[in-house]
Amino acid sequence: MPSPSANRVRIIAGAWRRRVVRFPAVDGLRPTPDRVRETLFNWLGQELTGLRCLDLYAGTGVLALEALSRGAATAVAVERNRVLVDALRATAQAFGAQALETHCLDAKAYLGGERRDFDVIFLDPPFRDDPWGWLLPACAAHLAPGGFLYAEAPHRLDPPPPLLHWRSDKAGQVHYHLFRRATPGAEP
Repeated sequence: MPSPSANRVRIIAGAWRRRVVRFPAVDGLRPTPDRVRETLFNWLGQELTGLRCLDLYAGTGVLALEALSRGAATAVAVERNRVLVDALRATAQAFGAQALETHCLDAKAYLGGERRDFDVIFLDPPFRDDPWGWLLPACAAHLAPGGFLYAEAPHRLDPPPPLLHWRSDKAGQVHYHLFRRATPGAEP
């Protein structure tokens, strides 16, 4: 029998603190654990007021929703699984999350057509994939100067220029990293 907490996560802080995000059971889906999300948002400074965020492998959408809960101006959630996108749209509607933009697309296709820069980019691709060789440089090109890129992987990642290592840790089998885009003319 599934546990009562299966297929649901809670928003940790902000306007929607303690609200539940429910999602369908999808093979390979690994929502970012509460402890890791708490660490990530501590690293980012808790409040994201006015920032533009991109959740490129949205899955449950909890990172995008957490960012909006903490004041982000917009959060773009990209997910290739239609069932997950529909569930995220339903959650956003229930929360009144009008600043959430969703796209049912492959990450590479989305980045190829996107012209905006983002202040924070969240990356949590399926562990069976290994997109890092193209993904980190492609995302760095969409990151505003001084912006942050968060990445979860089954192994340690080294950031390519212009990304700089900011923070990293490990929880179980998950290595999580926060990289920062260098600001032209500034010391790292």
